[in-house]
Formats: sequence, C-alpha cells, structure tokens
Amino acid sequence: MKRILILGAAGRDFHNFNVVFRDDPNFQVVAFTATQIPDIAGRRYPAELAGRLYPEGIPILEEKDMEKLVAEYEIDAVVFSYSDVSHQNLMHLASRAVAADADFWLLGTEHTQLRSSVPVISVCAVRTGCGKSPVSRLVAEELLRQGRKTVVIRHPMPYGDLAAQAVQRFAKMEDLDLQQCTIEEREEYEPHISRGTVVYAGVDYEKILQQAEKEADVILWDGGNNDTPFYASDLEIVVVDPHRAGHELSYFPGEVNFRRADVIVINKVDTAFQRDLETVRHNIKLHNPKATVFEMACRVSVPEPSLVKGQRVLVVEDGPTLTHGEMPYGAGVVAARQCGAAELVDPRPYAVGSIRGTYERYGHLTNLLPAMGYSALQRHELEETIRRTPCDLVLIATPIDLARVIKLDKPNLRVTYEVEELTKPGLAEMLVQFTHEHEPALAGAGK
Repeated sequence: MKRILILGAAGRDFHNFNVVFRDDPNFQVVAFTATQIPDIAGRRYPAELAGRLYPEGIPILEEKDMEKLVAEYEIDAVVFSYSDVSHQNLMHLASRAVAADADFWLLGTEHTQLRSSVPVISVCAVRTGCGKSPVSRLVAEELLRQGRKTVVIRHPMPYGDLAAQAVQRFAKMEDLDLQQCTIEEREEYEPHISRGTVVYAGVDYEKILQQAEKEADVILWDGGNNDTPFYASDLEIVVVDPHRAGHELSYFPGEVNFRRADVIVINKVDTAFQRDLETVRHNIKLHNPKATVFEMACRVSVPEPSLVKGQRVLVVEDGPTLTHGEMPYGAGVVAARQCGAAELVDPRPYAVGSIRGTYERYGHLTNLLPAMGYSALQRHELEETIRRTPCDLVLIATPIDLARVIKLDKPNLRVTYEVEELTKPGLAEMLVQFTHEHEPALAGAGK
C-alpha cells in the first residue's frame, strides 16, 4: 500500500481523490494540504465523502509543512492537485517532495476525467482572468438560442461544509443565499443564473454529473483557475490572454489546456499590444497548429460614464484575477481610464484585516481593491476597507452586484464586460455545426 499526500486548494484535490484513490485499497491517502485560499486548512475531508476506507475522514493540513508531513507519515508519493501555478513554483514543490524522499506525481486527464452520456463542451483558460467567464456565457447563450437545454457545471469552490456541498444545484438567486455562497462563487454562478441557466457545483463530480445529465441536452463545463476539465469534452475551448503573452507556455496546467484545445480564443485583442498578440499567435502555430483560432474583444462598459469623469475613483476588481491570476489591473481600471477618472485612489493605507494581508502577499497590487470575500469576516473587512477609503465614487468591476452582499456607503457604479466576436465565421457558427454533428446524442439527452 502506497501512502499518499495530496497537495490541493479545495477543488481539484478532492476530485482526484474521489476518482483515483477513494476506493482503491492499494493507496492510503494520509492527508490533504491546502494553499491559495484562506482558512481552508485545519478541516477534514468528511467520512461521508471519503468512503468506506476512511471511516474517520481525512485531515486537511498546511502545505508549508509538507516536508514534516512526508517524514511523520512516511509518505511514498506527493500528488500535486491544484492549478494556476508557474512551472518554476511547481518544480520547487517537486524538488521539496523529492528532497524529502517522496515521489512527486501529476495525474493525467485519462485517469481524472469522467465520461458523460450527453455531449460536453468545456470552456477553460491558460490563466485566471483571461475572460473565460464571458466566453462561457456566450457559449451558453448560443446553445439557448438554438433551443438546447444547457446545464452549466462549474469548477469547484467548496469552502464551507463539504458534506453539505457534495452536490449543489443553483436555479435562482435565492439558492446562492441558501447555500451561503462566497463572493467568488457568486461571481461565477450569478451571471448564468440571471440568464435562466441552471448551475451545478460541489465536491463529488460523479454524482453531480449523474444528476445534471437528467436535465441537460448539453453540459457546459465552466472551468476555474486554469485547471483541466473534470469531464471528457467533445469540444475543448481554451481562452488565452495577450496581456500575459507567453503565460500559455509557462503555467500548469494552463499549458496542458493550451496544447489540448480544439478551439483557442484570443481574448482582449482590443486592448492588447500588437507585439503581444503576435507572440500568442506564434505560440499557437508552433505548439497547437490543429486548433481553430477565434479572436475576440472584451468590451467594457459603464451605465453612466459621465459620473466617472473627473472623479476620485476607488476601483474594486475581481479578486482571483488579481491574486491567482497575478494581473496588475482588471476591467475596472480600464473603465476608469476610458471614462476620464481624475484619480485612482490607493486603498492600501485604509485596508483592514485579511484585506491588508492580501496586499502584503500580492505586492503588485496598488491603486485598486481586490474583491476578496471567502468568509463573512472577510466580506466585513472588504466593506470596512471601502468605507475607510476616501473617494468620490466606487467603481465595481466584479461579475456580480457587490451591493447585494456587502453594504456600500458611497456612490457606486457597476462595470460590465462582455466578449465580442471579431473572427467571422466565429464561435457561434462552430456551435451550430457542433450541435448538428451531435444531433443523435442530443435527441436522447435530458430524458
């Protein structure tokens, strides 16, 4: 029996355990480790989800203690199971594991992807913040236009009661409150739900798939970070970001997505430098010449741009784009500049609690505020940071209406952003062809 330590971040790690290790007596998973997301260590993967071989569940410990855990638990193999990590940092982890006398494993898609009885389209990216979500919405809207019953299954974000979150179904906004969703979860689920699309998420993605198949003509896998899909896809769409040209070849598993993609969407071409666009185009020709390439603009808009002009603006951006994705700015900064803001106010001197800690950890963040909200306490700290920051206007560029989850005591406007297809014929036309080719499977789906 090999003794296993799984390095994770409350998502891919649980999936890898469920589909590869849970019922195999040749392995004993001693522990998970946690990183990236605050306050997820110190819990247990519950016995209800861990299965008959783990009647007491499995502890979730700190990744920083990896060497000590390898020695204390006599670990044979360390299994890397999270995403959006640079090749350099990934190999540092590998070196630490091997130096501690353990093997270091990466699990491939053949062993970790489940197969569906209905057609699956996946939308993933090479980095967090590429603009995958609006591309995913475009796909969902096109399938809806064709009269297809599309169910979105979203990459996991189980930060609460894991047993209670095993299978989550979101069909209306009230479900978000009922499930006590974090800001990050709301950002991903709410735009789909507002368009009438059912969203599934959770922990046990085999059970999620079995339930979703009962009501879907097509399953749309809406990927997170730059992870690979949990389901074998009939069409793999991958979004790249020319603002981070070259990252498609230097982050894991984003490079896996890049090399596997059937379709590559080069997003944000309207705001990227020409040299960066050429770098991305060259890398596609060199490393995935079989892929169909579409180029899209990411159009940023504000309902009343005149209210921004000349103002001291506090920009609130999508948190994961700035943290995991390492972007120095997002759609909010773009909108503020386009609308003629007089100043982007620096909130760092006014940050409190974990928000202050986020700035300390991510030193590239300056005149903007990441919308961190993984817990009720962190949402309160976000609210307090906004309250303390002197500004004329709060410009909110999160995918959700932040005012629904925190109290804002200042004038505020929402920034929205949607993709616009520039390549003709484009992705919409490809989806018509896709559904035509899968018509026999679609005819029997959702029944």
